[in-house]
Amino acid sequence: MNTPFDPEMPPRRPGLFARLRSSFLTGIVVIAPVGLTIWFLWSFAGWVDSFVLPLVPERFQPEQYIGINLRGVGIFFFLFFTILVGWIAKGLMGRSLIRFAESLVERMPVVRSIYSGVKQIAETVFAQSERSFEKACMVEYPRKGIWAVGFVSTEAKGEIVSRAGHPEDDDLLSVFVPTTPNPTSGFLLYFPRRDVIELDMTVEDAAKLVISAGLVYPNPKKPVQTPGKKSKPEA
Repeated sequence: MNTPFDPEMPPRRPGLFARLRSSFLTGIVVIAPVGLTIWFLWSFAGWVDSFVLPLVPERFQPEQYIGINLRGVGIFFFLFFTILVGWIAKGLMGRSLIRFAESLVERMPVVRSIYSGVKQIAETVFAQSERSFEKACMVEYPRKGIWAVGFVSTEAKGEIVSRAGHPEDDDLLSVFVPTTPNPTSGFLLYFPRRDVIELDMTVEDAAKLVISAGLVYPNPKKPVQTPGKKSKPEA
């Protein structure tokens, strides 16, 4: 048994097995992200090829000329075809064809429901319009004194404003309050503009804050001075 007066013993060096174990775990940490990323991209390219290449005529497939199957060629065909369709759809003839095709789809009971649902989802996800979130905010929810991070979408209009009996001199904002850690689900709430505190952080930073359950904060900025309050002097 050692006493406080005994000389301090030098720390024991880890054994060979401990050093090998430490190196193995370090290698896993380095290899796993790279390997999983490569595997995902490789699998995704093969999945796209399995759907796209059977639709491409054989004379346009590079395998006929170079003798090997290049994985990922289907992605380039898909991008080219999508850009071509988008370019045509922007023209007068393209818009006329789309309206004609949609009029035919409207006459098919089952197909009509599927098409309208998929179209609405695509427009919501990909359309670059005013419906995208532009500001992060704070609101008192679910009661006074408890604050939640939300995203301002648009101003309320039509029946929502009239049914709410909201005064015309103050806008009514629609705010999406996400849940943690899955921000794709949440609550659509309507607040008077005076009750919504807009934040300086970006929408991306606010989303990171929600997903991380408050563990990841954006880079600190100069604090905003509240009227009637003075900032504390630094020590």
